[in-house]
Amino acid sequence: MRTPQRFALIGSGFIGQVHAANLAAHPGVELALVCDIDAARAEAVAQRYGAKAASVQQALNSDAIDAVLIASATPTHAELLEQAVLAGKAVYCEKPIDLSLQRAREVVEKISPVQVPVTVGFNRRFDLSHQQLKSQLKQGLIGRTELIQMVCRASELPPISYLQASGGQMRDQAIHFFDLLRWLTEDEVSTVGALGAALAMPEIRDFDVDTSVLIMRMQQGALAQLDNTRRTAYGYDERISVMGSEGMLASESQSARGATLYQGKGITQPGLYPDWFSRVKETYYTHLDAFVRHIGGEKIEGLPGLIDGLRAQAIAEAAQLSLTRGEFTEVERVAI
Repeated sequence: MRTPQRFALIGSGFIGQVHAANLAAHPGVELALVCDIDAARAEAVAQRYGAKAASVQQALNSDAIDAVLIASATPTHAELLEQAVLAGKAVYCEKPIDLSLQRAREVVEKISPVQVPVTVGFNRRFDLSHQQLKSQLKQGLIGRTELIQMVCRASELPPISYLQASGGQMRDQAIHFFDLLRWLTEDEVSTVGALGAALAMPEIRDFDVDTSVLIMRMQQGALAQLDNTRRTAYGYDERISVMGSEGMLASESQSARGATLYQGKGITQPGLYPDWFSRVKETYYTHLDAFVRHIGGEKIEGLPGLIDGLRAQAIAEAAQLSLTRGEFTEVERVAI
């Protein structure tokens, strides 16, 4: 049996606590340290899982720590990522690397020569339905890809304080689907056009949108569409369809449970998952498991890395420019 990878968790807010539970549950991991600017919260999470609370520097300087999971606030990601890699730790970093693409590039350029495992938190790649879609695309079941349609509709509005710090819908919500688009098609986005509005929460219109529609052209010629909303009235709605020259593949929205009732002239179907976390919860553990196996020397296909983080963010930046300027925007190629 392999020696467990000893992890330090940095950030113990909502998503940090999701990661804490997964780290504690994984047989190949020892959750050793928990770090947070809120010392009481770090202590509470550490006690829950048999770990110890510590400062970030204690964790990064410790020879008893093999890997770091960064789940702190986005503005801290780049600095912590750089420090952890230069300290020789394997790193799982939540997306995005930084709110500034330029800052993210600078960090990636600095740490890329250091040979330690790093993954960026694009956990949607580990959705079983999306993975089956990817596998069937690679088998060539529908021929040449021509049109991709994606939907990301969250069920409930997040707090305005979250939106103010999120970096905007393109960098926070849509970025997962920019990564999925690249991963599924094995192609890059060349041009993006975006329209957006604050329809569900008008008070954010000065700094963000909550509803958006994007059109993208891929380098190999395919076209893609993505619509995002921060609020539905019917549950969490995530789906992807890919039309090719010989058919279509779809990863559909999923219901949490229940049977479909056929009665008289009507059909009643079960509702969707009530929120995004219910749908994607398992993908966090699956991504962690893949990363732990990667640290152990196993070759993992499709594990999102630093360049994936940069390229998805480059699309997000182009989409944000398109929203602001009202025109199609070229996606700057990322060269490291």
